[in-house]
Order: sequence, then C-alpha cells, then structure tokens
Amino acid sequence: MSQEIRCRGQISCPRRNIPPSKRTLGGLSAGPACIRDLSKEGGNRMATQTATIDSQVHAYERNSPERPWHGTLQGPDEVTGDDMVAAMDSVGVDGALLVSPFSMYRYVPSYVLEVNAKHPGRFGVITPFDPQSESVADEIAEWAKTPGVVGARIMLTGQTYEADDPGIGRILTASAQAGIPVNLMCWESLPLFSELARRHPNTQMVVDHVGMIQPFVQPALTEPFADMARVISLAAYDNVAIKISGACTLSLQPFPYSDIWESLGKVFAAFGFNRCMWGTDWTRAVEFLNYEQGVEAFRVTDQLSDAERSVLMGGALEKIYNWSPNKG
Repeated sequence: MSQEIRCRGQISCPRRNIPPSKRTLGGLSAGPACIRDLSKEGGNRMATQTATIDSQVHAYERNSPERPWHGTLQGPDEVTGDDMVAAMDSVGVDGALLVSPFSMYRYVPSYVLEVNAKHPGRFGVITPFDPQSESVADEIAEWAKTPGVVGARIMLTGQTYEADDPGIGRILTASAQAGIPVNLMCWESLPLFSELARRHPNTQMVVDHVGMIQPFVQPALTEPFADMARVISLAAYDNVAIKISGACTLSLQPFPYSDIWESLGKVFAAFGFNRCMWGTDWTRAVEFLNYEQGVEAFRVTDQLSDAERSVLMGGALEKIYNWSPNKG
C-alpha cells in the first residue's frame, strides 16, 4: 500500500500518463505540490451516523494457474481483499459491495467468497450470472442463500441480447423470487434495460456506473454524459435504482471534479436520492484518480446537503440491498 492511500485527510492529485510502475492501490503517484489538507476545508465528514458504503469495488488475486484470469481489469497486478479493506479503512468507508470482476473471473465467484469469509460484515457480495446457463434460476436461488450475498449481475454491455431472451428472463425472475437486486452493466444498452424493467416490475434492478460509457484509460471522454436523456428516462420505473459509481472518471477537470455536478444533479432530480448510490468502481478508475479522491470528492462538495450526502453515500444502499456493514 502506498503512503498516499494510508494518509487520511490528504489527496494526491493525479497526473496524466503515469507509467504502470508508478501505479498503486491508492491510484496514481503524484508530487507533494498536489497534496491538499482536506481536514481544513470542512464538510468532509458526514454529520450523521449512517454507514458510508461504496456501491462497487473489485478485488482480485494476481493471475495464477490456480485461479487464472480470462482477461484483465484496469488496475494493479492484484488488489486483494486485505488491500481493499485497508484502503476503505484509511478513508473511513465502512463497507462496500464487492463485485466479482467479470473480465477476470467470468461467472466464478470463488475469490469474492473467500474475501467475504475473511472479512465478514465488510462486504455485500455480487457476482455475474450466465444467461446461457440452463440452470441459472437454480444457481441464483442457491447464491441468494450464501452468507454475505446481496445481489446478482448481468453483463449487457458488449452483448446482443434481446428483451425476450429466456436466460435474462430467468435471472430477473429468480432474483425477484430470491429477494435480491440485479445489477446491470448496461452502457450502450439502455433501451434494452428499459424494456427489461418494464417486463419485470417485481425485480429490483440497478443501473451500474450512472448508465454512462466510462473510460478505462486516459484521455477522458469529450462528451461523458451524452446518454443522459436515456438514463433519466429509466427513473420512470419504480423498480429501478442507479449507482453513481465511477462518476469522477467522467470529469474533464482535476479533483474535486466540479464539472460532474450539473449532470449528476439531473440524475438525482429524476430518481431521487433514495434510489441513488455513490460508488468508486475501484480499481477500474485507477488511471484517473486514487481511491481517496473517489471518496472525498463526494464529501467535500457543496452541491450536497448533509442529509443528501448521508443517503447517497450509504442510506439508500442499505434499503435497496437490505444490507449494512458490520465492522465488528
């Protein structure tokens, strides 16, 4: 773990095009001229006792024959569960939704289950499911019984599913029966998401990553909120909530990313804060910011009241996922 991620109250501002040798779990190494003392800025800690919960993080082991990767995820060579807990503790994040990284492990959740067993109470666990599996409904029923499990996930982005796909239908129906939300990776698939929400009104569905295409590497997108109208239209469905995860990577400015708030305000107005959940999408965001910046940007902003911040950074998630962290 780097010194910058361990140092509470300070943020290292990211520089562009940092070589891989300089990347850490904290994000991007930067010179001392960028350090800011947030403890003097006010508003960087919530006034309520609501737990601070990150709606999406990833953990994974180094690629090995024992647990081989199928692909890669932007970030360090490994971010273990221990690393993730240390990063959370360093900035006062009480818990997180730990999402098994599809790019590495596909539909095998063994590592996130190991992490959860080692750190009980810190993570709500989510894994993707394969719509082409004939037994996927039974798989979800069993998954929902597993200690620490809070949800399922469907990867729509990059696929060619239709709204009447039987596998998608089985996942959504089985999840509703099991009482767990379904997270959908759906950028560039928002019309499909909309139709699925209409067809499955009894399933709690969650839009991943503000529903927007989010970059993995520099440069930032020139029109990061281009799909705003489609995202806002999903608020018409009462069974849809949205993760405000990875939002800082949509900024064209350095910390504290002031240019994202006008667009995020439209999402908050459409969905209401009770259906919006802050998150960092760590470690996918590593090319743009460090973990502490992803947290503190939402703490130091004057665009949220204390009550709104409390709901956005934990309160809404507790209700939507029926889960709260327990640090023991």
